[in-house]
Amino acid sequence: MLKFLHIENIAVIEQTEIEFSSGFNVLTGETGAGKSILIDSINAVLGERTSKDLIRAGCDSAMVSGVFGQLDSETISLLKEYDITPDEDGNILISRKLSLSGKGFIKINSMPVTASVLKIISPYLINIHGQHDNQALLNPDKHCDYLDAVASNFDIKEEYYNEFRNLNSIRRQLETFVMNEDEKQYKTDMLKFQIDELVSADIKVGEIEELKAKLEVAENLETTLNSLNYAESAIRGDENTDGILTILRNISKKFASLKGENLEKIYGLINEIISLTEDASSEISSFLLGSDLKEYDSNQINQRLDSLQRLMLKYGDSEEKMLRFLENAKEELDGITFSGKKEEELSDALQASKERLVELGDILSNSRKKAAISFEKQVCDVLEYLNMPSVKFKADIKQSRYTKRGCDDVEFMISANAGEQLKPMHKIASGGELSRIMLAIKSSLLDKDTVGTMIFDEIDTGISGYAAEKVAVQLKKVACNRQVICVTHLAQIAAKADNHLLIEKFSENNRTFTKVSELNYEQKISEIARIMSGTELTENLYNSAKELLDRSNLNDNL
Repeated sequence: MLKFLHIENIAVIEQTEIEFSSGFNVLTGETGAGKSILIDSINAVLGERTSKDLIRAGCDSAMVSGVFGQLDSETISLLKEYDITPDEDGNILISRKLSLSGKGFIKINSMPVTASVLKIISPYLINIHGQHDNQALLNPDKHCDYLDAVASNFDIKEEYYNEFRNLNSIRRQLETFVMNEDEKQYKTDMLKFQIDELVSADIKVGEIEELKAKLEVAENLETTLNSLNYAESAIRGDENTDGILTILRNISKKFASLKGENLEKIYGLINEIISLTEDASSEISSFLLGSDLKEYDSNQINQRLDSLQRLMLKYGDSEEKMLRFLENAKEELDGITFSGKKEEELSDALQASKERLVELGDILSNSRKKAAISFEKQVCDVLEYLNMPSVKFKADIKQSRYTKRGCDDVEFMISANAGEQLKPMHKIASGGELSRIMLAIKSSLLDKDTVGTMIFDEIDTGISGYAAEKVAVQLKKVACNRQVICVTHLAQIAAKADNHLLIEKFSENNRTFTKVSELNYEQKISEIARIMSGTELTENLYNSAKELLDRSNLNDNL
């Protein structure tokens, strides 16, 4: 249940703290006083998307915090999955900061969490029913969800959905194998040509860069050879002239017998120079005399580069991409070559999946039909109590094509008055009837819903008089085994409250503020009287309000 709510700088609320009790909590106040802002604040602390417009004018940020307690075992297990542990009193604190700069945060027990995590957790804490839920009743696409909740179809729905996805996956794979013989032959010929062309090209990663480097040498080959020959002659010498190596070796011999640390160091350096010069001479000789020289034929290099560049235009702009194209082409050719066998395997798998989907669809459909019988009776019983004595309610289930939610079209049908035929809800239900129907559905789902807190935002829309009294009694019943928070404009509902909270708006120093106060007995009478009439409090109005409050409390204690 929601124990405590702290709000800072949300719309007209500068700062307020609200303590909720177990049982039936009622929020009342003048239109525009800020009741909807409280619901917006609770939605914010539950991770719903918020607007920066919610931040109070003149402020850079806003904060909402909620303390939740009396958590059930399922909620505690879910929290453990995110390493969240209630405190020693069994409570968790959810805090959310909103900022104009966008640098807000969400924390549970001081541990940062994402909005997506909070949205996973929050349905286990609070169930909010507002006007959009009434509109959902007018949308037949939503009706199946209510019936599945009654039937507890969560596991079978998930199993059905997984099979539905499996079937569509198999179907997509199969479509890639289904082609006529002309297409298959054309595709096979094209792939073979591409594979032969790439294989015969003998592409190697890095070859293009290597060829470009060789081309630079090849284009200056005459100058290069002259330079290398000159270097070789200078190093080795000839019949008439000693080369650099001969001179260095002679110097080395001179230093070989000399003693002294510095002279020995010079001797070592000279020998190193001799070794490096010999290496250079060997490399030059290899280049001049070896077989590698033919690789520097510029015509051959240019022809190879042109060939590779033409292939790159067709198969990818690098050696890696061309080789990847080759592998993919081989795999595709193998797929076509063995497509007959693969197609047969996929066809068998598709048939098996269809049979399994039909089986699961039948289980799901039968579960809905069975649940509909008790659901219809429960809803009618509650609606009769809510001053709709001649009501007929039916969950019309018709077989449809197989979709991700099953093979049923579900639509709620209603006859609100005696003698009228059942018709789709969106054609005949008024606002007041929708509110009562939603309350009846929520009441029917109580044993399926373990959420500790239910919030009803203006459930009283379109009802008054005797029907309002009945709705108040039903809400009180719902609050017997869970916390109920209700925003209302009806005196009959307010009079049933275990905890009555008044929301008031006032102005000070040209700023608007909202405050929330818990009412005592006398204050409850005054507020109920205001709701009843809206005029100045008179003795008769006071007595009427007192009588309504006392009668409600008396009935609750019977």
